[in-house]
Amino acid sequence: MARRQQRYRRTVGMVVAGCLCLGAAGCARSSAVTGGAPAGDPVRMLHRAADALVDAGSSRARTSLEMATGGTRVTIRGEGVYDYRKRLGRLEVLLPQGAAGTAARRPIIELLAPGALFMKNRGAGVPADKWVRVDTGTLSDGNLVTGGATDPFAAAEVLRGTREATFVGRTEVAGTQVRHYRGTADLAEAARDASDANRGPLAAAAKGFATTEVPFDVYLDGEGRIRKVRHRFSFVNGENGERAEPVAVASTTLLYAFGAPADVRLPAREDIYAGRIAAE
Repeated sequence: MARRQQRYRRTVGMVVAGCLCLGAAGCARSSAVTGGAPAGDPVRMLHRAADALVDAGSSRARTSLEMATGGTRVTIRGEGVYDYRKRLGRLEVLLPQGAAGTAARRPIIELLAPGALFMKNRGAGVPADKWVRVDTGTLSDGNLVTGGATDPFAAAEVLRGTREATFVGRTEVAGTQVRHYRGTADLAEAARDASDANRGPLAAAAKGFATTEVPFDVYLDGEGRIRKVRHRFSFVNGENGERAEPVAVASTTLLYAFGAPADVRLPAREDIYAGRIAAE
């Protein structure tokens, strides 16, 4: 009888220990999934993400713009620097081979400025030493797509229109610990709360896109700065009575090397091309 009781107690002890181990493992898995959600409302944190970039001053940037329509997918990549206080940036944008019916060519140099986009190596009959200037306030997408890259600060200010957002978890971007958020922003609301430089372009995008809602994934570092943001835009492509066709665009911006020099000089008036530009 005594031996039977001892075996019973030993079995119960093993079962309890096993349950405790399973419980601990379960807690560990749960913590890994939630990543330890930070304090604070995600929506408010994302509304302030652009301000954190201004505090940082400048950074290097990599961009990727993926467009899909009619079964065709095109990716345009860019790399450069951006000054968040002066709202000035410089990117080298590379069109893929075969895009617009052309072979691979020299990168298009883009200068991003408040209300304007300057492009060099634009082609289509523009002299090699001249820049093309585009008023971003007149573009139906507010230059979120037209230039083949989204202005990094405009990408951040889209988040000012965040309506809903959830904390996904903690992860890494290029070796930096970050917090991953997923949500939806409204372009019209973003335009109302944006800086003077982006208010007009974002308002134009709110009217020009198929929908004002922009789903996004964003990754913030410990100082609230954007390390990576991916927006998904949608617009309708169709002119002159042609059948309208929806175009899905995924724009990804990667920011790093905060504080890097970003000396961006805009072209002089005489260096800007004033002739007609052929469509490509």
